[in-house]
Amino acid sequence: MTDLLDGMVRAFWLVVTLDSDLVEITLRSLRVTLTALAIAAVIALPLAALLSVRRFRLRRTTIAVLNALMGLPPVVVGLIVYVFLSRSGPFGVFGLLFTPTAMIIAQVIIIVPLVASIAHQSLRELWSDYHDLLISMNASQVQRVKALLWDGRRALLTAALAGFGRAIGEVGAIMVVGGNIDHATRVLTTAIALETGKGDFAMALGLGFVLIAMAIMVNLAIHWLGHTETEGRW
Repeated sequence: MTDLLDGMVRAFWLVVTLDSDLVEITLRSLRVTLTALAIAAVIALPLAALLSVRRFRLRRTTIAVLNALMGLPPVVVGLIVYVFLSRSGPFGVFGLLFTPTAMIIAQVIIIVPLVASIAHQSLRELWSDYHDLLISMNASQVQRVKALLWDGRRALLTAALAGFGRAIGEVGAIMVVGGNIDHATRVLTTAIALETGKGDFAMALGLGFVLIAMAIMVNLAIHWLGHTETEGRW
């Protein structure tokens, strides 16, 4: 019990004093995750809007696949990306394995279905309100998508925050494709796993405090956005 309390005190001190290793790992985690989120948003949000406004033969199947991919095991994603980026893989010539780029690719694959599914649920409700108006204005499909994306921006931000929360806490795929290399690909989750295995509970707890703080801030932001959106409807 004394060791645990001592570790927590030292962890708190590492956070307060902005330990250089802790700051480096945190900044790298944010850089990788925010980059992956930006790429995923560019893919997922227009896709969600398109699925809301356009009817085509495989639309329901596409939506079902997106919903199913939300539960895709991250370690399987890491394995697939590893195979494609390894030296014997089709993209091995680019030398991306065990780099932040490989980690970004894995995170994009993981969070695109999540962001797209959450965004689609919100935009589908918005489209039911805007359908008659946009049809009567003879708006093109591109104009309909733009209108939904703009007027549903709060809901889309909520979807993006959910994607950020999923990505920042990911460990399996990141460990496989990143390799947890010090000063190169080590991020919060992989560093916590490593430091715990080494018995350095102070650093592990310090990193854990940062990760928990991020998760809390993201959840509070989602709650606030959802609350303000509800109030706006009334």
